[in-house]
Amino acid sequence: MESIILESLRESITVKEKTIRAGTDLIIRGARMLAECMASGHKVLIFGNGGSAADAQHIAAEFVNRFKIERSPLAAIALTTDTSILTSIGNDYDFDLVFSKQIRALGKKHDIAWGISTSGNSKNVVEAIETAKRLELITIGMTGTGGRLADCAELVYTVPSEITAHIQETHITIAHMLCDLVDRILFPNEYK
Repeated sequence: MESIILESLRESITVKEKTIRAGTDLIIRGARMLAECMASGHKVLIFGNGGSAADAQHIAAEFVNRFKIERSPLAAIALTTDTSILTSIGNDYDFDLVFSKQIRALGKKHDIAWGISTSGNSKNVVEAIETAKRLELITIGMTGTGGRLADCAELVYTVPSEITAHIQETHITIAHMLCDLVDRILFPNEYK
């Protein structure tokens, strides 16, 4: 069992390092996009399914509450949390629309729609990103090796792995880096 644990750790570290080293410029670009969005009074709408839904909630909490420093709350909403909205849309219309209808209701031009899908092919995530683009929101995608999400989001973080757990681990690591950089951009005096 020890060798299984250490091999899993090695694989996880390798995937993270490969992804982040190749995507450093994208992480910086994303941090600037997020900071500009929030500084201008706009908000970030984050969504995904399953573990990616949990990541959406996790990321929104880091922005709204705090990450590492004490600072003002930043506007972020996980579209995965309101069970009445999710189930009414899923029941009355289609599960593929659970995020896009919320984007239509809550999203405004220059907000950010941030979709997370390890496969990159979650229909409801892709539909929401396409809806966001039509409404002139800025779009961010997080995926595994690509899929449809990589083709439609403006800024995409892809993770070169077929192992869902390693993709999710890398997504949350990148998200934490984005949170840290956004705080440093918006609250530079807290880092002196």
